Amino acid sequence: MAHSLQAKKRIRQTARQTEVNRRRRGDIRATIRNVEEAIASGDQDAATKAFRTAQPALMAGVNKGVVEKNTVSRKLSRLSKQIKGMAA
Repeated sequence: MAHSLQAKKRIRQTARQTEVNRRRRGDIRATIRNVEEAIASGDQDAATKAFRTAQPALMAGVNKGVVEKNTVSRKLSRLSKQIKGMAA
């Protein structure tokens, strides 16, 4: 257990930031889920619209340090590929 005031403060700060990051990660997962559900429904217009709203949300997660840039790039690439494959 922390004894110094600095260590106790860091514990409080870490707990708050962990909660914020957990919420951000959940929001990112929700946006990805919305795109995947639109793809599963077979509606390309809805999927494209959901994808366009998901892109800035995912990149915001990168800027906030919640997820890695390469992870987001990979997910966006795969989702985009699925949406383009719906037209064929």
